[in-house]
Amino acid sequence: MPIKLDAIDQRILRALQVDGRRANNELAREVGLSPSPCLRHVRLLEEAGVIERYAAVVDPAKVGMSMTVFARVWLTGQDEEQVQHFIEEVLKLSQIIECHLMAGDCDFLLRIVAEDLEGVRRFQSEHLARIKGVRSIKTDIPMLRVKAANEVPLAPDAKVSRLPA
Repeated sequence: MPIKLDAIDQRILRALQVDGRRANNELAREVGLSPSPCLRHVRLLEEAGVIERYAAVVDPAKVGMSMTVFARVWLTGQDEEQVQHFIEEVLKLSQIIECHLMAGDCDFLLRIVAEDLEGVRRFQSEHLARIKGVRSIKTDIPMLRVKAANEVPLAPDAKVSRLPA
């Protein structure tokens, strides 16, 4: 269930989405709180699951994964067993960095990283196409990444429940 965020919570989340490593003292100063209440707000946001985790954003090209592709996958059937099997297999493949069960034309949409086009081809033929139940795969190659945001926009007037005290 969504959480009602007050203005302080929103300022904290905006700041942490830009830099999750900032020290509590710096964060408190930026959002207009003293350190103890700021830390309490952050802990409540963590406990409520609003802040899921902290992570480093890695540039794929700097670690040898300069090719990103999107793969649309169709299964031979959409029953629970086939869908669950596909999900379990995808979770084992680290080159798939996003996987979405879709409503619409395809069954799944994947974002895959590889070292180059040959690496994509190899990954697709050696791993993805070998998953039991995969009927068809169509791969799209982006020409230019226009936007890749990690920050979630915060809706200030959402009608949702309150953050636990």
